[in-house]
Parts: sequence; C-alpha cells; structure tokens
Amino acid sequence: MTAVMKRRLLSVLLLIAVLAGAIPLGLAAAQVAGDSASAASTSGKKASAMKIRIKLENQTLTATLADNATSRDFVSLLPLTLTLKDYASTEKISYLPRKLASKGAPPGCDPDVGDITYYAPWGNLAIFYKDFGYSDGLIKLGEVDGNAGALDTPGDLKATIELIP
Repeated sequence: MTAVMKRRLLSVLLLIAVLAGAIPLGLAAAQVAGDSASAASTSGKKASAMKIRIKLENQTLTATLADNATSRDFVSLLPLTLTLKDYASTEKISYLPRKLASKGAPPGCDPDVGDITYYAPWGNLAIFYKDFGYSDGLIKLGEVDGNAGALDTPGDLKATIELIP
C-alpha cells in the first residue's frame, strides 16, 4: 500500500471515528493534517481526565472519572471524608451530603470490579470490589485505576476522596 493510499485510508477511518463520536474533531483534524504537535496538544486534553485519590486507612487508590454530568457533580463535592460501609459483600457504600445530578444518565449499569458508581434512588456512592449484575438507577462515575482489592475488607473503611489536580 502506498503512502498516499495509507493517508487516504487513515482519513476515512478518522472521519468514521469522528462521526461515531469516538474521536474529538480537533484531534482528527490534526491527525489528517499530519500536525503531530497539534495532535499531542489536543490529545493531552483528552488524557487529562478527571482523576481522584481515595485515601483509605492503609492504602491509597487512584481512579479515573467518566466525563458525564453526574461525575462532574460528584467532583463539586470534593474533598469528602466518608465512612464506606460494606454492602452485600460486594461493594462499599456511603451516603453523600446531597443527591447528585442524574438527568440524562443511562437508566442503569452493570458494574465491574473497581467501578465507582452512584445509586440515584438512595443517593449513595458505591464502589464495587466484586462483580455485580445490572441495576436500574446505578450510574457509573468512573473506575479505580488498577486493583480495587483494598476495598475487599470486612467492616467499615474511613475514606478521604479528593480531586487530583
């Protein structure tokens, strides 16, 4: 395949990705133009996702939050110190100081190990340390980076959650 053919194929694939919403238009334009500095600058904005630190009694976890209205509302509450209580030997939960915005959120989600969620009907934060099935009213806020095993401990855990600048 010639360089021209590869460039045309890349352009078509990037256009499809932009139309599907998978790639921001600015990043795609920079890629097609071959402007790597501009592409790096635009992708840097994507890479600077909202990150939080969860300080537990004996370990610190980091997590990446999703870019949605509920996650942004959660960040507006930070920093928070909460008592995470064990729930159903599957997740640690804590009620938040107020209910979060949930307008436009999906009707529910199927959480995986390490998912940080908000259960809208109860107004609580839930961090899963075991797999669980689909639940109506559950909104994914983000996920723990790496292993969430520190949460799989009996009893309550005191946690401080803060935004990482």
